[in-house]
Amino acid sequence: MRPIDEYHNARPHEHDDSVGSVGIQLTGDLDPDRFETWMVDLLRRRGTDIFRTKGVLSLAGDAKRFVFQGVHMLFDGQAGRPWEPGAERDSQLIFIGRDLDRQELTEGLRACLA
Repeated sequence: MRPIDEYHNARPHEHDDSVGSVGIQLTGDLDPDRFETWMVDLLRRRGTDIFRTKGVLSLAGDAKRFVFQGVHMLFDGQAGRPWEPGAERDSQLIFIGRDLDRQELTEGLRACLA
């Protein structure tokens, strides 16, 4: 056996300008059924380009925050801590992915308002 003179393992870091994040904040409650329908449709169409989704949502009729997270086409959520009495309820959602359209995502979430 001859020793290997040169070994190339990792490529140098490459920056991809198509990858970014979009954060959305909306005041008010979301309709849970509309939100789920929108999210399922969005991830069905764009799931390979949406790497990560995280958020804290205000769902109509729910006294607790809804903690939402997703990876590609899989998502889940669970009840968080209760909303404080009199607190302004809002939803915050962050998408990380490729070629994200801020206006499309904002309008989609806004259409879920109760």
